Amino acid sequence: MQEYLSRAKAACANLSQTSGRLRNEVLREMARALRTERISIMEANKKDLEYAKANNLSAAMVDRLMLDEKRINGMAESIETIASLIDPLGRTLDGWTLPNGLMVQKVSIPIGVIGVIYESRPNVTSDTAALCFKSGNVVVLKGGKEAINSNFTIADVLRGVLDKFGLPKEIISMLPDASREGVMQLVKMDRYVDLIIPRGGESLIRAVCDNATVPVVKHDKGVCHIYVDKYANIDNALKIAINAKVQRPGVCNSMETLLVDESIAASALPLFKAEFDKFSTKLKGCAKTQEIINVAEASEDDFYLEYGDNILNIKVVDGVKEAVAHITKYGSGHSDAIISDSYQNTEFFLNAVDSACVYVNASTRFTDGGEFGFGAEVGISTNKLHSRGPMGVNDLTTYKYKVFGSGQIRE
Repeated sequence: MQEYLSRAKAACANLSQTSGRLRNEVLREMARALRTERISIMEANKKDLEYAKANNLSAAMVDRLMLDEKRINGMAESIETIASLIDPLGRTLDGWTLPNGLMVQKVSIPIGVIGVIYESRPNVTSDTAALCFKSGNVVVLKGGKEAINSNFTIADVLRGVLDKFGLPKEIISMLPDASREGVMQLVKMDRYVDLIIPRGGESLIRAVCDNATVPVVKHDKGVCHIYVDKYANIDNALKIAINAKVQRPGVCNSMETLLVDESIAASALPLFKAEFDKFSTKLKGCAKTQEIINVAEASEDDFYLEYGDNILNIKVVDGVKEAVAHITKYGSGHSDAIISDSYQNTEFFLNAVDSACVYVNASTRFTDGGEFGFGAEVGISTNKLHSRGPMGVNDLTTYKYKVFGSGQIRE
């Protein structure tokens, strides 16, 4: 492991000498290579899908895992978008001249070697590799065993492009020891690794945070809420709630709990149930919800859960303040929304809910690097430091101070 990571660290020097123009050229070639090699990628993905079926993985997990031509083309398009972004490196973030004549510049630079630990979705391999490459970082990838064939095939395609341009393949590395022990060793390699980004289930995040000596930006579970205010446009609320839950129930920005103002609950909840029934969504509700519609009981523990499935909690609340209190207690700081035409209530919600992304009259499903115009994201950070929300190329940089003098000495 040490020798492997030392080679990855050494590749930083080669990458630091590349221009933004060259990195963009390499990225565009990577996009072309993914399209060219789509058949071999899909063949590798078939092996992973067979593994998923043999091990009875959930429908949501299989959906995350599956690659077809459309999704591979989407991966290529994401890389092309990343290539089109402004170079995040070498930007003068601030600058000033001191009374003694020293000129100080605060300039953006790469973080260095970034370890990314993720599960299920093989498109993360190409998205993360492209974002790190664009921002001048070497990446060490560790995907889940359920996607091992897809991940290694995608990485090999991208590494082949690096070789074509005479760049070290170690710029995009796959962790050689993918066992739990290997991961626990990786997160302690602070001599070689500058940042760890874990994205996945709660147990993975906890294990990394409990064991890491390398700094961690965690991408924790998404317990997302939509609050339907008494001033909501119900047609919009129905449309947004359905999108937030059923479009892709297995992703982290899907809604897990629907909060409904009690003053409209009697009229609104039957409408919501009728719509969710069309999509066979399993509904669970609080006692007040159960008095209005026929749903299963939602336990206290249910409100903390990220289902990752077509299951939804419903709770009746006494206004926007109780909605915010519920989100504060049970939420994960990911994405939450209010549906309302009240300026006062939406402003209160936006300022009081302490989540990475807070929406008014829109689906939480927009919390995504591609949707935010980043091309893709390394993940959705639920940290407050050093990055929050979808992490794009600018969030994969740090800075240094460049100080220019003319012989000054400190007295």
